[in-house]
Amino acid sequence: MHAALFPMELTVRMVLIVVAGVFLASFVDGIAGGGGIISVPTYFLAGLPAHLALGTNKLSSGIGTAVSAGRFIRSGYVDWKLGLPSIALALAGAHLGTRLQLSLDERYLKWLLLIVLPLVALVVLRQRTFPEERGELAPGRRAAVVLGASLIVGAYDGFYGPGTGTFLILIYCHLGKLDLRTASGNVKLVNLASNVGAVLTSLMNGKVFIALGLIGAVASVAGHYIGSGLAIKDGSRIVRPVVLVVLGLLAVKIVWELIA
Repeated sequence: MHAALFPMELTVRMVLIVVAGVFLASFVDGIAGGGGIISVPTYFLAGLPAHLALGTNKLSSGIGTAVSAGRFIRSGYVDWKLGLPSIALALAGAHLGTRLQLSLDERYLKWLLLIVLPLVALVVLRQRTFPEERGELAPGRRAAVVLGASLIVGAYDGFYGPGTGTFLILIYCHLGKLDLRTASGNVKLVNLASNVGAVLTSLMNGKVFIALGLIGAVASVAGHYIGSGLAIKDGSRIVRPVVLVVLGLLAVKIVWELIA
């Protein structure tokens, strides 16, 4: 149990980086989404190896997602006919995605993340418009789109993670023709399920820094609460510069480690 709680030494520097980075990621997520683009690099910058960083991020972000999911459920913005099978498929997809990630060598995984992060950031930071009303689409076709996306994007979430919610929202709204509120509620359920699947798989393989992840979870809940509660005019303006700075720092760190 001690090894699971502390797979490496917990330092003050590590805690300060994670608290600041995860809080900022969650605050940004509450304003405009895409917080995972910041939270994953935060654990790398704190000094965690690739597999441990991804597993620990899933623990802290999963707890924050659970809070958001509960709010959508209480508000009635969940289509349970689509949601329940989506949860099962997201769990399965995340388990498979995490197993694939854990099978890759740390060095190759770092190169892959260095390539994928900017691409994900580009998609997440694009301006988007979403429908306020549900569109016309045959129920069977809508179910196929939603369930297929839950499995595939759930696998991506288990493998890596940043941008998962954005990808699901885009697919649910534009291909599945769901209204934004219902799509958002169902996305939270799927995102929570994929987080659970990824965390459990990472835990079974000893790739979660539990103590640091729980500290990050407190920062995540606080950031989501403040970010989503503040009515800031043009608050999303802070997202792009913050993301660019964090990605730049991560790129320098990874390249330095790879060539050292």
